[in-house]
Parts: sequence; C-alpha cells; structure tokens
Amino acid sequence: MAQQHLKFAIFGNEYQAKKSASIMQILSYLEKREAEVYIESLFYDFLTKVEHLEVQAAGVFEDYNFDVDYVISMGGDGTFLKAASRVGAKGTPILGVNMGRLGFLADVLPGEIEPALDSLYAGECKIEEHAIIEVKAEGGILAGYPFALNDIAVLKRDDASMISIRTQVDGEFLVTYQADGLIVTTPTGSTAYNLSNGGPIIIPQSGSLCLTPVAPHSLNIRPIVINDTAEIVLDVESRSHNYLVAIDGRSERMTEQTRLIIRKAPHSIKIVKQRNQRYFSTLREKLMWGADQRQR
Repeated sequence: MAQQHLKFAIFGNEYQAKKSASIMQILSYLEKREAEVYIESLFYDFLTKVEHLEVQAAGVFEDYNFDVDYVISMGGDGTFLKAASRVGAKGTPILGVNMGRLGFLADVLPGEIEPALDSLYAGECKIEEHAIIEVKAEGGILAGYPFALNDIAVLKRDDASMISIRTQVDGEFLVTYQADGLIVTTPTGSTAYNLSNGGPIIIPQSGSLCLTPVAPHSLNIRPIVINDTAEIVLDVESRSHNYLVAIDGRSERMTEQTRLIIRKAPHSIKIVKQRNQRYFSTLREKLMWGADQRQR
C-alpha cells in the first residue's frame, strides 16, 4: 500500500519546557511517515530559540494561515482551545496530546503518541463533531474570535458588587440573575468552568446547552439545561456600568449598552478520538467519578 502523504499543523504550549522531548518524538515519527509538518510561529520560536532544538518543518504559520489534513495540539485543554479557535470553520480534525494535568480535550498521553498516530494513519480513529457557540454584541464591538468550544461567560469586573443579567431564551423571559456572572456552556465545556460552579455534566452530542450562574445571590436559582437550537439574549446591568465577556477564557470588556446574543454556531469542531476511548470511562478516570475513598 502506498504511503499516505498527510499534512499536519502543530500547536504547542511555550511554557512547558520540560515536555519538549515529546514534540521531537512526534516530529521524528512524522518525518519517517514523510508527512508535511507546519508549526505555529510562537511555538516554533520557543523550540528553536529558547530550547535550542533542531526542528525540521515544512513551514511556520501564524493565526489561521494553514491548510492541512490534521492539527496536533500539544499542551493542556487551554492549548487545545487555542488550536480550535484557529481551526474555526476549516473543519480540520484536531488530535490533542495532553502535556498538562487533567485534560478532557487533550486526552492522548505522551506515552500514547505513536500508537495514536499509528491508528490515525490506519484509519482506525473516530472523528467526533462537537458543537460550538457564538456570541454577537448588539450595540458594542467584539474584537476577538466570537466562537467558543467550551463556554461563553458574562462576569463582573469590579470586586465590590454583583451584576444583573436579564436573560431571554427564544424571546421568552427566563430570569434576571443577580450574581457574579453567568456561564453558557456546551456539552464539551460542561466539565470545565461550568462544573466548578455546580453545573451538570452533559454528554457530548446531546443537543443541549446549559446556563449556570456564578455565585448567585439567590439560592433558589439553579443551572438550567436548554435545547442548543435556542437563542439566548443577555442584557447586563452593573454598578460600574461595564462587565466582562469571556469566550473560552479570552476576556473582553463590554458596556451596559451592549446586548449579547448567543446561539449555536453554523459549524462544529472535529476531534480525533481513539476507538477504545469511552466517555463514561473518561469521567471515572479523570474525575474519579463514583470512586469510594473508603475502599482505598
């Protein structure tokens, strides 16, 4: 069988100097496969100028300027989210190599790199499509990338007081949250910021979104799960007359006059998964789901 000549774009975390051996392992593997490899510019500079590694690549790219068959993200979930924001609507599948700690998105361990790439070349991987959400600012300007794979959060800016978030779902008034903020999360992001604020875990591909308040003033306001076809409209009031909108952790300041409209995006993010990976086993392993400490 003829060798597949695939193209790869590699994103990495320039703050993880101790993990540079893994990138060399990947590059060596891909060189043997005669793959065409492109490396994100900041990561390339880190490898060559800081780590002083001899890196052989077909090219270096910035921002969205790459056209490849697969993307490899080397880092934690933050690096994966960065890669996903660069992929955007391209539809390029992303393989996440976990160089950090927990890692729900980046779930291939460094010791599993070569078997994972073997499976990819053999066509034995599965490609999961994960819904993303987008935010539009009515009466204001969003300077950055408006799409989120994990979540979009509205948060207070000042330390002194909470904010009021009047929330509509499909044109119907839901509630006015008095809280430090509100998270709109996808199923993919349900195990991230949402979970740390008491929100539910949502199975991927369930067709749902969740609204989870951050430190709500009223104890009878709970997270609510809605259909992902819904349009969410948020009007925010703040004592300081401004607030933050965080899109997968990337924050921008908004004024009270800015209405936020959040809905499911027309495109999705494709994630490469190994066929032996199962969602519930991942929950048990990474979150110690159902573990009984008394049995230790």
